[in-house]
Amino acid sequence: MSATGLDVFDKTLQTTNIWLDEIMDEIGPDRQIAWHVLGAVLHALRDRMQPDLAAHLGSQLPILVRGAFYDQYQPSKAPEKMRSLDEFLAKIEAELEFTRPVGSKDAFRVVSKVLAHHVGEGQMHKVWDSLPGEIRHVAEAQQAAPTVPTRPSRSQSSLGK
Repeated sequence: MSATGLDVFDKTLQTTNIWLDEIMDEIGPDRQIAWHVLGAVLHALRDRMQPDLAAHLGSQLPILVRGAFYDQYQPSKAPEKMRSLDEFLAKIEAELEFTRPVGSKDAFRVVSKVLAHHVGEGQMHKVWDSLPGEIRHVAEAQQAAPTVPTRPSRSQSSLGK
């Protein structure tokens, strides 16, 4: 039986949880922090991109993640002129200010890895190519990184024991 009554909601919830699990594998076991990290990095990427490229990326995100991606978006102000890695990371850090300390570079690195793993390779190359070299270098390093293995869900892992 469907948990929410709609398959589309169940699928986006499952997919979003997979993404959050992969983030938590690297930053620690706190789902709320993982959600904030995902949102902070997506906002920094979105605000640095041309609106049409942001829309193409947004269309490939799970519905729940897409909602976070577009939260407080002002396309008329995009793209922001963040040219250096430090400026880009400062934007991420500002969004993570009221959470448990997570390094903004670590946040960017892990979310880049999750995006590289789950979003079409061609789309991510377009996103990375839109970034200034210093920022692009950090993101592209994750494109080639080995993907994080998907953890079995709690119900699956308890069945095997």
